[in-house]
Amino acid sequence: MVPFLLTVLSFLFGTIESKSFSGNLSPSSLELKREKLSHLHFYFHDVVVGNKPTAVRVAQAPTTNATSPFGAVVTIDDLLTINPDVNSKPVGRAQGIYALASQTDASLLMVYTFAFMEGKYNGSSLSVMGRNSVFEAVRELPIVGGSGLFRFARGHAEARTHTFDPKTGNAVVEYNVYVFHQ
Repeated sequence: MVPFLLTVLSFLFGTIESKSFSGNLSPSSLELKREKLSHLHFYFHDVVVGNKPTAVRVAQAPTTNATSPFGAVVTIDDLLTINPDVNSKPVGRAQGIYALASQTDASLLMVYTFAFMEGKYNGSSLSVMGRNSVFEAVRELPIVGGSGLFRFARGHAEARTHTFDPKTGNAVVEYNVYVFHQ
């Protein structure tokens, strides 16, 4: 009987207003402009062994070992340069993590940000999250977002290994990034 009376009273006296969880916005309310498609080209320097490593293992599963690296987690702060030479002009850093996520091949789950520190993109970033089968000739990783000039970014990054040292694990990877953004 009480639920029935509450229903009747709500029709008679109106409903209690509450704030909405979501709503539609006009793109102009955020000052959004027509999207651009940009192409960025740079080299990613992953230094596992050396005087100043930029990729450091921070966790691993109890079963992780040299013959089965599955379960290893690595934090990165890798230099991005204009050319394959580590001493060439820096354009940013790749910062984040990758995990060895396959029991059967050398595939990584990569979650990182390209933080740019050069030219018109200085202070802007792109977020990447995806699977990287490192021994494939070309790997495609999704761009899932960005900040600064890359606000509302989406696109993909093509990664190609330029050099890899199997003794150290150090690598230089060429990136071609295609991104839609504001």
